[in-house]
Amino acid sequence: MKIKHIIFLFLAAILSNSCAEIQSTKTLRLAHSVDTQHPVHNGMVVLGESLERISEGKLKVQIYPNGQLGGERESIELLQIGSLDIAKVSAGVLENFIPEYKVFSIPYLFRDKNHMHDIYDGKVGKGILSQGNKFNLEGLTFYDAGSRSFYTKSTPINSPDDIKDMKIRVMKSNMAIAMINDLGGAPTPISYGELYTALQQGVVSGAENNIPSYFTSKHYEVCKFLSLDEHTSVPDVLVIGTETLKRLSDQEKKWLNQAVEESKIAQRKLWEQSEKECLEKAVESGVQVFYPDKKPFQDATVELVNEFKKDPLLGALIQSIQNN
Repeated sequence: MKIKHIIFLFLAAILSNSCAEIQSTKTLRLAHSVDTQHPVHNGMVVLGESLERISEGKLKVQIYPNGQLGGERESIELLQIGSLDIAKVSAGVLENFIPEYKVFSIPYLFRDKNHMHDIYDGKVGKGILSQGNKFNLEGLTFYDAGSRSFYTKSTPINSPDDIKDMKIRVMKSNMAIAMINDLGGAPTPISYGELYTALQQGVVSGAENNIPSYFTSKHYEVCKFLSLDEHTSVPDVLVIGTETLKRLSDQEKKWLNQAVEESKIAQRKLWEQSEKECLEKAVESGVQVFYPDKKPFQDATVELVNEFKKDPLLGALIQSIQNN
């Protein structure tokens, strides 16, 4: 009987320790809509690995890729009600909730890649990330999403005249819609997950996105003309719901912020490498790449930029970015 009692106590102790270990581990649910081969997804994989290492397994991330939990707008709404913890969304979609993010859809806003990263990581970027509290959202960091360019099915775009009357898919962003209108095209908002079929069936004649997204989405199979006009540089944003933040201890927040920083650094290196590889593979598959003169595109959108400079909020942000 003593032996049975000892065995019972031993098993109870093991079970108790196991339960305590399970209870001490917290898992954050992270959703996004890109492919698992995408450099932004791989940046989030680094986030999960770093967080588990830093917290010694006490705080983890479970990633739901490929729009498993819905599109980006749905992910934001899930964050707001606390049904999702973290999401990666485009600033172009986020601007529908937090107006400060509209500034990133301004055509030809940044001088170069270094200027862009300085803005993301500096006072302006941090200020924008903090603007979502009243919407139950908190920005964690900006991921590099490169520059957006046009790709089309039938004819290349070498000047704004080539866009006239062409149906171009855009994000559900008022700024993106206004830009295509100014270029003379017909902006057509379609969710990212439905775009391949829309291109295939001729619902739209083309779209605009960065090189890795163009390739990993297999849009190059339908659109063989890629025109690198690089009209906007709209970042991806890692966003956490304030409901989730309330449930995290100060120590857990420190772990998360450190992991996010490591993830950001890794993602930017992954992005640079992916841009080169995806462009090479696209060309190998028969894609024709064009490098149009950017000045006509800048000239065609200058009135749009000047109009937004009149807005008190956006005007101040544009000036801060251009003066940096």
